Amino acid sequence: MEIDNKILLITGGTGSFGNAVLNRFLNTDHFKEIRIFSRDEKKQDDMRHRLQNPKVKFYIGDVRDKRSVDTAMRGVDYVFHAAALKQVPSCEFFPMQAVRTNVIGTENVLDSAVEHGVKNVVVLSTDKAAYPINAMGISKAMMEKVAIAKARSLGDDAATTICCTRYGNVMASRGSVIPLWVDQIKSGEPITITDPNMTRYMMTLDDAVDLVLYAFEHGNNGDLFVQKAPAVTLDILAEALKDLYKAKTEVRVIGTRHGEKLYETLVTREEMAKSEDMGNYFRIPCDARDLNYDKYFVEGEEKVSKFEDYNSHNTRRLDIEGMKELLLRLNEIKEDIC
Repeated sequence: MEIDNKILLITGGTGSFGNAVLNRFLNTDHFKEIRIFSRDEKKQDDMRHRLQNPKVKFYIGDVRDKRSVDTAMRGVDYVFHAAALKQVPSCEFFPMQAVRTNVIGTENVLDSAVEHGVKNVVVLSTDKAAYPINAMGISKAMMEKVAIAKARSLGDDAATTICCTRYGNVMASRGSVIPLWVDQIKSGEPITITDPNMTRYMMTLDDAVDLVLYAFEHGNNGDLFVQKAPAVTLDILAEALKDLYKAKTEVRVIGTRHGEKLYETLVTREEMAKSEDMGNYFRIPCDARDLNYDKYFVEGEEKVSKFEDYNSHNTRRLDIEGMKELLLRLNEIKEDIC
């Protein structure tokens, strides 16, 4: 992907992912301009004062308001669409807010990108979109459907390419359990665990950026990319943190929250049947069928039954030492204990 002298727009750019992208590219010759689009003026002001870098431009707006998206989209070459409502309990109680941001907001971003001749758009999704059981996951699943449908309508030879990425728990990101547990350890409070046997994929923010860049470089219209990732049970994660901080903190089981799964799925069984193994990634191509699909239901798809989904229960499991090694890749942890 040629990114020199190009303009990148990051929606939801004041979040963890946007900061990780800035950390990756700000002190390089890549991208002549990086635009941060978000609705939170305080976070933008904090970021502006911290960075003091003329390469970064700030746009106040909301993906729900297409006019504000259009203002930020003019002249843009690439878009990372990270703006979303992600907090599971909040979306459970206010599902239409999730729809307005995650679904309708995504449609606004994609329509604006196509209208302004953007070359590539990568839409960031979550493992909760696979077999979704909560409002956040359902809205993200619909977001993927909107993006793939738009990509399908554009076709492979279109000026704009739209891809999706789906990833699991990003360690130390906003809303992640790791910062909460670190705070509890430091303050001498018990570590609160919903279910010790619950498993979650573990990825760093650098992994998330790598996945998006891989999608840019290898994606066709409508492709969905997933990074293969290890998983860990919550009790192992808690023990690894306790070991690193040399803490004797009590672990308290508080029960599963609204809309939580015992394990997360990154690739469904149906998607695995058509996925392409790219080494460290799975590529799930766009379903190119049109509405004349009667033959698919008449004939069926036998090979789907031969696959199983790719989930946090059947992927590679980390032990305490493996989890500690991964945690030490986080600057926040290294600064605390080194």
